Amino acid sequence: MTQALAFPVPNALGNIDQYVQAVNRYPLLTEEQEQALAHRLSDENDLDAARQLVLSHLRLVVSIARNYLGYGLPHADLIQEGNIGLMKAVKRFDPDRGVRLVSFAMHWIKAEIHEYILKNWRLVKIATTKAQRKLFFNLRSLRPSTATLSPEDVRGIAAKLNVKPEEVIEMETRFSGGDVAIDRGSDDDDERMSPIDWLADESAEPVEVLATAQNERLADEGLKGALASLDERSRAIVQRRWLVEDNAATLHELAAEYGVSAERIRQIEAKAMQKMKLLLSA
Repeated sequence: MTQALAFPVPNALGNIDQYVQAVNRYPLLTEEQEQALAHRLSDENDLDAARQLVLSHLRLVVSIARNYLGYGLPHADLIQEGNIGLMKAVKRFDPDRGVRLVSFAMHWIKAEIHEYILKNWRLVKIATTKAQRKLFFNLRSLRPSTATLSPEDVRGIAAKLNVKPEEVIEMETRFSGGDVAIDRGSDDDDERMSPIDWLADESAEPVEVLATAQNERLADEGLKGALASLDERSRAIVQRRWLVEDNAATLHELAAEYGVSAERIRQIEAKAMQKMKLLLSA
């Protein structure tokens, strides 16, 4: 049996820079070590072997996630989604295929990050087909310059990515359009009007105040009932992940506490949330 490597699970880290420094300290695996750990996982379901395989490749996730910072989403969230992809790759990795885990995992890491971006970025409604997704993630690099695309540029990109020229134009418009803030943000100029100043505050109406209070009471009772329907472990995971004001537990912290993988904690959480959703919508 391969000797366990120095892979301590770090305590809570203060910021993303400390996290990156921590994962870069994990040792890289030789091909022999990787093969031995992968066989321990596939043959014996050794969770410690899975842990070592995941931790040794966390720096890969950080590196890949950094390439998607241009979409305006938090680096930490991109890394978290990439880590889910890494865990899926480790679970499915076949050590007898003659491929290193780093090559196999890149597909799964990128796939999870892509899904996260498409679900959370403002262009999601246009990126619905495989070809449109390819356009979404390649338009920036295919543009010849920062200037407006010429008709020839549009036709060339459309042909290369197998989409309609109209889709290239629409995507380009969305990329260059930018969002308009509804309020003035941190601007202290009281003389300057913003769109939000023209909106009536309907929540201040007495009827709305009473209705809001009633809805909150019913929602609170419904939430308590939905939580009560869960088993003790599922209820504890949901409460510590979503119902605490500060220091919400991470998947890895709960995994270490319950002696299972982070992916298993995620599965329990997803199943519990689905059950609660059905009860609350009934």
